[in-house]
Amino acid sequence: MAKTPGILYVTMQPKDTLPVSQFHDWYNNEHGPGRLRLSFCQNGFRYRANDASFSATRPEWMAIYDIDDMDWLTKDVYTKLRLPPVQSQRERDTMKQITVDRKFYDLLGEWKASDFPTFEDVEQEGEGNVLVSVRLTLHDGDEKEEELRKWYEEEHVPLLQKVPGWRRTRRFVTSYLDLKEGKAKEFMALHEYAPKNGLGGEEFKTATSTPWNNEMYKSVIKEKARRTYDLYYTFGPAPRDLQSLSEPETNPAESTDALTKTTPASKSSTSYPTIASFITTKDGVQLPYELTGSSDPNAPALVLVNSILVDYGIWDDFIPAFLKATQNKYRIIRYNTRGRSSLPDSSNSSITVDTLAQDVITILDALRIKQASVAGVSLGGATSLKTALAYPSRITSFIACDTNSLAPPGNPKAWQERIEVAEKEGLKSSATGEPIVGQELAEVTVRRWFVKESYDDASLQGKIETTKQMVANNSLDGFRKSVKALYQYDFRAEMKEYKGKGAFLVGAGDGVLPKTMKDMADGLGAGAKLQVIEGAGHLPMVERPQEVAEFFASFFGA
Repeated sequence: MAKTPGILYVTMQPKDTLPVSQFHDWYNNEHGPGRLRLSFCQNGFRYRANDASFSATRPEWMAIYDIDDMDWLTKDVYTKLRLPPVQSQRERDTMKQITVDRKFYDLLGEWKASDFPTFEDVEQEGEGNVLVSVRLTLHDGDEKEEELRKWYEEEHVPLLQKVPGWRRTRRFVTSYLDLKEGKAKEFMALHEYAPKNGLGGEEFKTATSTPWNNEMYKSVIKEKARRTYDLYYTFGPAPRDLQSLSEPETNPAESTDALTKTTPASKSSTSYPTIASFITTKDGVQLPYELTGSSDPNAPALVLVNSILVDYGIWDDFIPAFLKATQNKYRIIRYNTRGRSSLPDSSNSSITVDTLAQDVITILDALRIKQASVAGVSLGGATSLKTALAYPSRITSFIACDTNSLAPPGNPKAWQERIEVAEKEGLKSSATGEPIVGQELAEVTVRRWFVKESYDDASLQGKIETTKQMVANNSLDGFRKSVKALYQYDFRAEMKEYKGKGAFLVGAGDGVLPKTMKDMADGLGAGAKLQVIEGAGHLPMVERPQEVAEFFASFFGA
């Protein structure tokens, strides 16, 4: 059966009882991403009405979701989003305070400028397109639809293409989904322009005042509704709007499945707005992440990558120190790397450092971040280095911590012995019943990661115990599969050719790594900075977060 592409077109008018920032938090961080996670929803954009009929404080908001086959909108995978238990209580409460008009349209035709940009790029540049929505109903007569099509294709669109700033025109008709519900048939055109455009200029007046144009509005077109909008927000499959969480009237929120939580700055113990949610890779692996820091959507981004066997909590003390040192200049993304949890059957290929580097790019894509800096430790350090080497257009700078430029030949044997220790202990998660790494390997591992002085320091016992439990509770299946990334890699040849900005950091007590990483720093392009952190072992950001944060801030730019 042939696909029917189209759009979901929704206009919303929030009532005075709903704070605007809370409306945006719900829409940008819950409602929109939930739709963009559906495979058939190609993208989504929010627009703000800019004409005089709506006030500046309470404008009409419009959203467009591009659907690759409209039939999906009749299936449970979509309809369940609008019903409990999938639909959250917050969404139900919010929708009661919004006037909503939802329409389905099937695509009839499309014309694009030769330099038509992706709107992800437009948004990243801080530039929004202007959209003109024109909805038409026709006089009775079977020939009217054909006359409308002919006019658009032979005159109207060719003339609009001459208007400065024109980018795209798309034609739609009321979808069969709405027609079968008894809704009237109408035609809609969406005309998209650059922010600086010729709307109202001579070319536009010419396009809208020809004899044929006048005749269409006399004998074919019965009613016309026109509205202009500015692009306000581009949805992604992961919530990222910290700006709405910086307003005091916004409340904390949690999705029904508890996988997404938003915490406004006013309710946060750190005073930074925070989003905790997840991203799903193409092969079905769920990567939980946290986004915090600057509420500026154009602030520079830093991705933090943890080592194997721990979660992103190893950066807990580093983040406030880094944000303070940079005067809250950065957005910080940290995530649980592949293998923290058990992996789905859809992810059955061997995990390599290339796989882990692609995960970083997947996260940036989902968060609509065009470029970022990246830093990681241990396997996360190798991941950061590989991501910078493989994706220089996406990674502006990196810091690799306590890692190696090539996998030591004894790695497979050493790690297999550790897997056997965990298997022999045979512990299972009390929450899921799945096998976990367990306490025996956790004790051995954490003793090796921290210097003796730290391990014996009473003030650090809480951190060490937390790290130990991270290791103990790691999925055994995830550990078996993700550790293979450490079996074989060699970046040395790529490092020699690297032209970007990079640095290295290592704990002074991390075995032979200070010497090894000195060679790595010397082997990166024309040479790079190596920072040695005294009093630290394999996880300097846990033992000495302040010193690590200060170096990061000086390197990335405070």
